[in-house]
Amino acid sequence: MRKMPGRAVPVNGRYVYVEESGQGQDWVVFEAGGGCGRTFWDPVLPLLVDKAHLVAYDRAGRALSGRTTQQLSIDDMAADLIAMTKAIVPGEFVLVAHSMGGLVARRAAERLGPRLRGLLLADALPETSPVYDAWDQTTKKIDRMLAVMQALSRFRPLARLFSGNVRRLFSADTYQTILAEDFTPAGTSQTRKEIQAVAAAIPQFRTQPPQLPKCPTIVLSVARAARGRERQHAANREHQRRYAETLPNGRYEDVASGHLIQAEQPHIVADGIRQLLNRNS
Repeated sequence: MRKMPGRAVPVNGRYVYVEESGQGQDWVVFEAGGGCGRTFWDPVLPLLVDKAHLVAYDRAGRALSGRTTQQLSIDDMAADLIAMTKAIVPGEFVLVAHSMGGLVARRAAERLGPRLRGLLLADALPETSPVYDAWDQTTKKIDRMLAVMQALSRFRPLARLFSGNVRRLFSADTYQTILAEDFTPAGTSQTRKEIQAVAAAIPQFRTQPPQLPKCPTIVLSVARAARGRERQHAANREHQRRYAETLPNGRYEDVASGHLIQAEQPHIVADGIRQLLNRNS
């Protein structure tokens, strides 16, 4: 399995596990999607090691971070992200967020202010997306499926079966770490909590959306839909485009990729980060 030095960073009465790599005066912080940890950024990090100091971490309760018995909200996760960056990052930084991590990043952006140098949202859906219209029902269905996976994932051959879509996208050592940390009963339990957090957050986001980030922002929207979800996917992409258009300094970009864009098209993610860094250099 992959081995990279890391450390536990205290945040809000719990702790998160952080890995740092790269070099330079610029800083980039990565926020993973739901059900994902720091390892899901592995394909992107080597492309930026000579460009910036890179910070990837596991949210509280996931992988190598401390276990949590309570149900953390999106606001709690945003508060942890802010606390972690205050403890580690000396000044401004670019924030990169995938999928559910976009909700966390946008909530954190309200309080980061001028420290946020740029924001890259990798296939993160705004709360206006129609997929969220029946999210309560969708969450129940997903949770039932994950409950079965949670029970069965203690059997490692089944865990490898459940993670087949991930295995083909990552290097062998990264995949083995993902399998050992995320496709386990504890990892699946945390994924269920994160999905519940999204279900609770969407009505709040729709009633009172986060303030629009004032920093340069890139919205990456993936072009390849899951089979059978083409119509819903097209509608979601339209809402991503509309969100980008509302931003004071935003840009929308189509990407020939599936949802795990950081693994399928890591160079595009890295290029977007470089653009954000160069705009403020």
